[in-house]
Amino acid sequence: MADLHVVATIPAKPGFEKEVGDALKGLAAATQDEAGCISYELFESASTPGVFVTVELWESQEHLDAHMKAPALTEAMGAVGQHLGDLAIHPLKPF
Repeated sequence: MADLHVVATIPAKPGFEKEVGDALKGLAAATQDEAGCISYELFESASTPGVFVTVELWESQEHLDAHMKAPALTEAMGAVGQHLGDLAIHPLKPF
């Protein structure tokens, strides 16, 4: 089975960039220790400040599904979810 690549874009509402960024930093650190996480990197868009991007590599869809229910993700979204715009999660397939 091939590894699963995922890119997520996470926009902060204006005025909440620091709070969202801080929560995502904590999430990224915790996620790297999750089962099945090969890599999980957090970036902020250079062209659109306040838009955060994760570049992720998972062993399988099952591991990604577990991540979506993980306490660290639930906690981060609970802390700043109201300060987010429309998230977009993109599982990728080879082209």
